[in-house]
Formats: sequence, C-alpha cells, structure tokens
Amino acid sequence: METGDHQYTGGPPGARDRTGQAEAFDAIGDRYDEAFPHKEGQITAGAWLAASLEPGSRVLDLGCGTGLPTARQLVTAKMRVTGVDLSSGMLALARRNVPEADLIRADIADLVDGGPLATGSFDGVTAFFSLLMLPRPEIPFALGAIRDLLRPGGLLALSMVEADVDDMMIPFIGHTIRVSGYLRDELHHVVSDAGFDVIKEDSYAYAPATIDVPPEEQIFLYCRRA
Repeated sequence: METGDHQYTGGPPGARDRTGQAEAFDAIGDRYDEAFPHKEGQITAGAWLAASLEPGSRVLDLGCGTGLPTARQLVTAKMRVTGVDLSSGMLALARRNVPEADLIRADIADLVDGGPLATGSFDGVTAFFSLLMLPRPEIPFALGAIRDLLRPGGLLALSMVEADVDDMMIPFIGHTIRVSGYLRDELHHVVSDAGFDVIKEDSYAYAPATIDVPPEEQIFLYCRRA
C-alpha cells in the first residue's frame, strides 16, 4: 500500500464552518496525548475491531490525530491503515508515530462523492471522538459517508462524549473548539438510522489528566453495517 500524506479539498453540497478547529489541534500537538494519556475505552474498542477482522484488512482511522493509540494499534495487528485528519499538525505527528499508515488530510464530509476514498473499500472504520467535532446536522451525513466506505457487513467502532449539545464552544487545552454530542438513547437512534446495527455498548467515566474539568461520560458503540 502506498504510504504518504495526501490532501483532498473537494466536498459535498452545503457550507461548513471549520473555523479554528484544525488550527487549535495544530497548536495543541503532542499536548493532546499528554492531556489524555489513559485511553482504556479506545484501546479496548480498537482491539475488538482488530480481533474481528482478518490480518491485512483495510481499516480507516477517522480523525486519527497523532496516530496514537489507534493507528499504531491497528498497524501492529497487521491491518492496512488509512488515517484521516483535518489538522496538518496532527498528521505530522502521525507520520512520525505510524509511518506505515497512509495519511490523508481531509474533512470528514469530503471522503465520498468524488473524494479520495472508494465506496466499499474498507473492512472496518474507527471514529473515536471525531464526529463530535461536527455540528449535529452534519453527523448523520458523516455516518452515511462511513457506511458508504464500508463493505457490506463492515465494522465501525465509534465513540462520543455523552452530552446534549450542538456546536458548543468549549475551552480545550488552552484553545477553544466547538463540539456536539447526544444523550445515549439519541446517539443509538442516530447511528441506527444511518444504517448500522449496534452490536454492543461500553461506557467510561473519564477525567483528562491535565485539565481541571469534571469527568465526562464516554460512550463506545461497536457497530456493523446493516
């Protein structure tokens, strides 16, 4: 598989405002992994995906960030990994941490309909805390794009923070980002309506190591393309 760093700038209809989102993560860099060092739920969900697929399967890590832990975990499990992120700074770190992965700089919404990835070309997808960076109206579209990228019966490991918010500005490691979320039952409905069967759910109370905020409830859904 070709390894490199590619950028795609096309996209589906509709205006999207990503102002400041990528720039914040460019500036945060390595401090992200320092603030979130214990990713038990993410590692467990990544292990489930790797164990459920054959070696050599194609897996998309959507919002791959620095490549740690997920892209590195999947490469170690002999998966062929493609990582996608909007932050060029995060991708620079991912190239260092997971040189075996194929890395693409792109908006989640730009991956299909003429985008850089072929329909039905992946056996599995991880989307760990990447969809929460989108306004709520875009999340069903993004899930539909993920469904299109998966082969029939393909697997999705998804995580979100449980919160009833839409495009809300929050302080984050010295910067400001916008996030969205759902309460647990609504998240299940959104994922199911996008064409996925939820196989199981895990949840974890998580408090970042270097940020003085209350613990957040992280929801992990293990899904199959219906």
